[in-house]
Amino acid sequence: MAGLVVSLAACSTTDTATSDCDVTPSGSVSDSIKVTGKIGEKPEISFTSPTKVTTTERTVVIPSDGEVAQKGDIVKVQYSLYNGGTGKELETSDYTDAGLTPFPIDAEQLQIPGIVDTLRCSAVGSRVVGVIPFAEGFAENGTQLGLAETDDIVFVVDIDSIEPAPEPALPKADGVDQPAVEGMPTVVLADDGRPTVTIPDAAPPTELQLAVLKLGDGAVVEDGANVTVHYEGINWNTGKIFDESWARGEPATFNTAQVIPGFTAALVGQTVGSQVLVVIPPDQGYGAAGSPPDIGGTDTLIFVVDILGIG
Repeated sequence: MAGLVVSLAACSTTDTATSDCDVTPSGSVSDSIKVTGKIGEKPEISFTSPTKVTTTERTVVIPSDGEVAQKGDIVKVQYSLYNGGTGKELETSDYTDAGLTPFPIDAEQLQIPGIVDTLRCSAVGSRVVGVIPFAEGFAENGTQLGLAETDDIVFVVDIDSIEPAPEPALPKADGVDQPAVEGMPTVVLADDGRPTVTIPDAAPPTELQLAVLKLGDGAVVEDGANVTVHYEGINWNTGKIFDESWARGEPATFNTAQVIPGFTAALVGQTVGSQVLVVIPPDQGYGAAGSPPDIGGTDTLIFVVDILGIG
């Protein structure tokens, strides 16, 4: 037996989802995954490896009559992820409120269709098992987790809560123009919102500087939120653009807790529809190590950021 030793098999394959929800069916492999423990606490999981499925199978271990996750919703979960080929744990939540992980029920956003198929139609308060073939899991990125192309993933997930689908992201910041701040870089916008930045002929500031160029009236960005933005990053010391979403033709989504501190400071507390300009000293950027080859350890960064949506 691979995984953690347990004594009871999965207890139910019946879902409480509404009849119009496209429920992923269970199968002999997902039914065979043994899971014990209270919901909201890390479960003990055991299964015979290697598992082998050709399409995602989904079994409800602990049923619930709570709200059902539909396509487009954001589901907050605790989860444990295993290599179905070896039985080894790949990663897990810490099963605290702070460790809740949001997953969009949208394969275009999440790009892991088997996880979407496992979460879709699951009810708040339920525990669900998904057994997902390599092609419907992390696919080519799976090798970074130590998965072979023949390995399934076993996904055991507790559904904590559901948030409605976020409003569609704006194409560009549409807030009210704000007065320029003296001494900051100047920004001129093209029709599509793409900025051109002029850097002052002066030494960069040693402390973070922030200016709101357009003030939006949308939702406030909270700490830990997933934020959709257009952005341009310029190295004050070299004058060169080192990264920008506009050049790629589509915005990017970041979690405010997973970016450099100065970028977090530029986002948290701002509103959707706003455009912000931030100057970030090295100690709130990439630090003494920099980010080779474009950013040295003493380089100051400039970002122009359009805040387009949350979620």
